[in-house]
Amino acid sequence: MARGSRHRLLLLLLRYLVVALGYHKAYGFSAPKDHKVVTAIEYQEVILACKYPKKTIAFRLEWKKLGPSVSFVYYQQALQGDFKDRAELIDFSIRIKNVTRNDAGKYRCEISAPSEQGQNLEEDTVTLEVLVAPAVPSCEVPNSALSGTVVELRCQEKEGNPAPEYTWFKDGVRLFGNLKFGSQNTNSSYTMNTKSGTLKFNTVSKLDSGEYSCEARNSVGHRRCPGKRMQVDDLNISGIIAAVVIVALVISICGFGVCYAQKKGYFSIENSQDDMQVSHEANGEEKQSFLSPVSQVTPQNMQEELWNDIGQ
Repeated sequence: MARGSRHRLLLLLLRYLVVALGYHKAYGFSAPKDHKVVTAIEYQEVILACKYPKKTIAFRLEWKKLGPSVSFVYYQQALQGDFKDRAELIDFSIRIKNVTRNDAGKYRCEISAPSEQGQNLEEDTVTLEVLVAPAVPSCEVPNSALSGTVVELRCQEKEGNPAPEYTWFKDGVRLFGNLKFGSQNTNSSYTMNTKSGTLKFNTVSKLDSGEYSCEARNSVGHRRCPGKRMQVDDLNISGIIAAVVIVALVISICGFGVCYAQKKGYFSIENSQDDMQVSHEANGEEKQSFLSPVSQVTPQNMQEELWNDIGQ
């Protein structure tokens, strides 16, 4: 009896499982497939695969690019957008002939086809990662520096994917460091960080003068910035001392001149008032001498001068 009841229970469970599978397919549900990641180098081709057992006459295929706003890639039996000119459909898969960094993202293909249990919907998701070679990095190298000071050279590049590592060159020769420090390669005169792209001289010397350039490299390619020269000069102590002495001498001479002028009374208040008084008197005499001829002119004198001119 117990064995028979167990058999009946197993048959009942199998029946429910068959009914559930039939309901699942009839209403267009399907179990998600394994998520795939596809990598491609920029400007090369890539295939976004969507596997389906076989084509049927009444199937319907759609490709979508997922994101904040879903966009159609393949819809109503035609490629959409700029994929019209650089992609093609191969069975259920899409072959992109000239992939760009803007194509990176998550894609989903949806296949709907009739079946014995109803309409069957299959989905497949693919993530496209686009590898991009580095662009020419931006390098910051000072034109000049003083010996014994701290100097930092910077190198940066923002387009490469994956993120590049950086290497510095002096006069065309690669700068190496102690490999046991990992990305912080250090020697006696500088510290180079291959991740951030910095080259730091803790105490720069004249031997560090030269032309510096930086290279950004990842798994796709590498680019190098043009070389820039850094000139390191020693601090001119004798020149600084001479300049200080000259400035002090000029200040001393000016101070002596001011003292001498004050001693002679050039800046006294009485002399300035006397000068003002003499100036006013001189101005009064000039005005009187200028107006006196005008006061001596009379109509009789003017008439005599006129007859004299006619007689001549």
